[in-house]
Amino acid sequence: MATDVKQQFEREKKIHAWFLAARPKTFIIALTPVLIASALGFGETAQFNWVVSLCTFLSAFLFQVGTNLVNDALDFKKGADTEKRLGFMRVTQAGLLPFAAVYRGGLICFALGALTAIPLIISGGWPFVAIVVSAILSGYLYTGGPYPLAYNGLGELFVLLFYGGAAVNGVFYLQTHTLNSASLIAALQAGMLATMMISIVNLRDIVEDSTVNKRTLAVRFGKTFGRCQITLFAMAPFALTLLWFPTYPLAAILPFLAFPLAIRIVRSIWTHEPSRAYNTFFAQGAMLLLFFTITLSLGFLL
Repeated sequence: MATDVKQQFEREKKIHAWFLAARPKTFIIALTPVLIASALGFGETAQFNWVVSLCTFLSAFLFQVGTNLVNDALDFKKGADTEKRLGFMRVTQAGLLPFAAVYRGGLICFALGALTAIPLIISGGWPFVAIVVSAILSGYLYTGGPYPLAYNGLGELFVLLFYGGAAVNGVFYLQTHTLNSASLIAALQAGMLATMMISIVNLRDIVEDSTVNKRTLAVRFGKTFGRCQITLFAMAPFALTLLWFPTYPLAAILPFLAFPLAIRIVRSIWTHEPSRAYNTFFAQGAMLLLFFTITLSLGFLL
């Protein structure tokens, strides 16, 4: 009986470790482009393909988790994660899961993400093969390969282009079979808020990253640049909502319900030095992204 209880405890501990490794606070980044693009597509055509949206979310979700797992494993291997890290727990560094298992888990998620994207490729054609392949390569090369994006100041650009440009425009195209200026505006809004979150992480880790030659933009250009970057990515999406007035007036108004949270985040990063307090700001960034996504999507639907 005692052995069974111990085995059950160990299983639950391992499941919890995998949950932590997946980084649930980042899941909203995968959901945002699907919600916004699907709502905008419905607003443009009064039609909705739920299979496309579901497959896109599952694929983006799996790519997100795969990127997180590979990042967890490779950051540990490169020495970027130590017991002194300020961020949330990394399971490989903490010894909760072995490097090989976490790394392999990331690759499996990439493979599953590609499988769930097959209906998207069938619907959208060969260009979506390039999108899927680039998503996998970018996710892996975020911290892997000979020129890891996160280690060379390209992390923000990757998030902006993939979770904004590729994801939003890709879903919108699959829903409407066209692209227009509306999808480009929505892509910028989603991409900038997602990029704000990674910018908060990079500013938080500026000291630790500089010691392991992780040349993020914050490390390259300093704390003031990092704070300006976060401010831009937090505030610009609200300025862009004004462009929705002629066609979707509610989409120009409702997102401002989230504006006080954006102000709070910006004020916090300017009044606090990089520290563990930034974990709270990151969580607030996730809430801002979620709140903005819901209100903007409602603006397209109502």
